[in-house]
Amino acid sequence: MEEIVLENVEGHVALLTLNRPRVMNALNFPMLKALREKLEGIWFDRDVRVVMITGAGEKAFCAGADLKERVTLSEEEVKEYIRTIRDTFTMLEEIPKPTVAVMNGIAFGGGLEMALACDLRYAAESAMMGLTETSLAIIPGAGGTQRLPRVVGKARAKELIFTARRIAAEEAERIGLVNEVVPGERLMDRAMELAYEIAANGPLALVQAKYAINAGSEVEIHAGLLIESRCYDNVIPTRDRLEGLKAFREKRKPRYIGE
Repeated sequence: MEEIVLENVEGHVALLTLNRPRVMNALNFPMLKALREKLEGIWFDRDVRVVMITGAGEKAFCAGADLKERVTLSEEEVKEYIRTIRDTFTMLEEIPKPTVAVMNGIAFGGGLEMALACDLRYAAESAMMGLTETSLAIIPGAGGTQRLPRVVGKARAKELIFTARRIAAEEAERIGLVNEVVPGERLMDRAMELAYEIAANGPLALVQAKYAINAGSEVEIHAGLLIESRCYDNVIPTRDRLEGLKAFREKRKPRYIGE
């Protein structure tokens, strides 16, 4: 039986691929469970410094919830599904490594919510995206109403959610929803280039920087500065910090070990 979430680790970068291309990589219970298991395995893997997520095939990053499964679910099972998808994406957001959504195609509903849970988003020129739930008489339930305003601003997020509008990659880049738009044939190479650039830096520093940004942006600035100071304190006693200084003095690339 073919795995529904593929994993490939190369050069400190883990690539997770949603592998249901026949249904546009739609999210059902088994896929969410598989994704969670992959994230749990990566969480404490010191060899992995950056996590990338993409979709199999050329058409879709992720089309969102598997609606064919959804129509078979009772009200209680729908509540369980929403809790499962929300908790899985929160885990993706909180994993102590930089994460990159490689949006190779459509990303609607839960698919875009998954990308929003990532730190960075790179999209193919052909990608389309949107939080389309209100067109189905529901609302985004996997973090979309909370993460989208934090990325593009409250008014823009309300417009996109209220209208259920689907937008092209170019517009998504213009409003800050994605970091960069790349021709489809170059997307993975560009995302890998970015991932390797990140992975070359101190892994413990990346962990602390991510936490400082995520936690600090949710509080007033004085509390945020205190969070930053505490995160900085965590890197002072590390061997990597000394290696960085030594490499600078010796005019060579540092060799970080995550200690």
